[in-house]
Amino acid sequence: MISIRKIGAIGRTYRHLNRYQRIIRILFKYGFDDLVEGLRIDQYLETGLKMINRKPREEIEKHSRPERFRMALEELGPTFIKLGQVLSTRPDLISPKYLSELAKLQDNVPPFPFAEVEEIFLSETGKKPSELFQEFNEQPMAAASIGQAHRARIKDDKEVVIKVQRPNIENTIAVDLEILAHLASLMEQYLEELQGHRPSAVIDEFARSLSLEIDYTVELASIQRFAKQFEGNKTIYVPLVYAELSTERILTLEYIEGIKTSKINTLRKQGYDLKIIAERGANLVMEQIFVHGFFHGDPHPGNIFILPGNITCFLDFGMMGRLSRQDREDFTDLMLSIVTKDDRKITDGVLSITTQFGEIDHDALSRDLSDLLDRYLYLPLKDLKAGKLLQELLDLVQHHQLSIKPNLYLMIKALSTIEGVGLVLDPDLEIIKLAEPYLRKIKKERLRPGRLAEEIGETSNEYLKLFQEMPEEARGILRQLRAGRMKLKFEHRGLEKLAQALDRVSNRIAFAIVLAAQIIGSSLIILSDIPPKWQGIPLIGLAGFLVAGVMGFWLLVAIIRHGRM
Repeated sequence: MISIRKIGAIGRTYRHLNRYQRIIRILFKYGFDDLVEGLRIDQYLETGLKMINRKPREEIEKHSRPERFRMALEELGPTFIKLGQVLSTRPDLISPKYLSELAKLQDNVPPFPFAEVEEIFLSETGKKPSELFQEFNEQPMAAASIGQAHRARIKDDKEVVIKVQRPNIENTIAVDLEILAHLASLMEQYLEELQGHRPSAVIDEFARSLSLEIDYTVELASIQRFAKQFEGNKTIYVPLVYAELSTERILTLEYIEGIKTSKINTLRKQGYDLKIIAERGANLVMEQIFVHGFFHGDPHPGNIFILPGNITCFLDFGMMGRLSRQDREDFTDLMLSIVTKDDRKITDGVLSITTQFGEIDHDALSRDLSDLLDRYLYLPLKDLKAGKLLQELLDLVQHHQLSIKPNLYLMIKALSTIEGVGLVLDPDLEIIKLAEPYLRKIKKERLRPGRLAEEIGETSNEYLKLFQEMPEEARGILRQLRAGRMKLKFEHRGLEKLAQALDRVSNRIAFAIVLAAQIIGSSLIILSDIPPKWQGIPLIGLAGFLVAGVMGFWLLVAIIRHGRM
């Protein structure tokens, strides 16, 4: 697992000076000099920043700021591309215009040589590819930032695809994560609007998820779990995975020969039933979400192949979503209240699937939700598009300082994506109508006697445990009171900028006093006519005036640089 070693110390910053300078150079290139200056990185890399040339403003402004952000991440490499992909699932952190732009992130990069592929195989398995496979194509079929894929044939003559991780990718990512951790700490220190989002915690979580992604045994386990969910379902095919030919850096999968769902004309020419494919695809995603709580997080057309018999095959299991039973039930309550047009329950449902950053005006939220739903709920069901409704709902809750929980947002994104795929195949697809049986089933499951008994039993056990622990907890509190170890701690937040301003003011006042003393002392020395002299003026007094002039000019420059006269 990758660990972040925080680079709060300036020495660690210089340990990665070349990479740090490249990151800053790219930020300048795409017009994010305001961010660099806001983070005050010049305190750490003053020398390096002087060597960086800024790109002319007219070249930058050809693209919107979200576009430039996406382009910068692509140029910064694998760690930043993956960060952008994670941020594209976090509407609580960035605005919708950035979300849609980050969804376009591409990570196509040049492949690495076959000699390095052989080295990885020797390191991971002790054997060369030629010793493990009947055939192995040295030319990769695809290359990305984390790894590349090769076609091969195993001993029983079956075709497979082998994903091989890039050499030293873990070290590259570790360096970038250290730098990101440092930048996050600067954001918390200097960018007040981001402090509530806890950038350092976001980077910690990102490091954890990236560690899982570069460990191919995690993807292997996801495929095996996904296959187990659909055992006996003849409408879906899950690629076989070869655990004996897989390691943390190598993943061997069955090669799938199919047609992408985006190839509409090809599917139609070969006699596939587009209506059945659309309905099955939507049902399969909803079963993943509402029945199993474990779903494919990115079901775009490139990740869905159609096999003979209108069978659906999902590919690329690197991004998987997970929902607890409570999450599924909360979302079900919201969707059913939308279908039944119950305004009060809709507001409660929205609050149950969101977290809040400030005070919520419930009346304003309820009014805005009613206005939103009035535009949709009286349309014929076939004209009601779940993806568009959910996207507007996301925009609305963000306006009210609410944020959809990340796992639920990934689910909404998956539903919206599969609806878009389905509508291309079948313009009459009614995904809300298809979802209703799943929602009703979850609602009915709550009232099952066995489920009610189970919940009552769990609640009773929790209360029993509480009563058993209460006497010991009370005794612990009394012991601390008796020993005088119990203290009240008050924490003041948001005063950092005031403290910095007071510190700067006191420093300038002290500097000005020293400057005044220097001028007065020099004046007294000149009036006392103490030798040595130059042109009849005491040299010591003259030197004092010169030093005072330099100090005064230095103070003036410092004031102008910070924009305060």
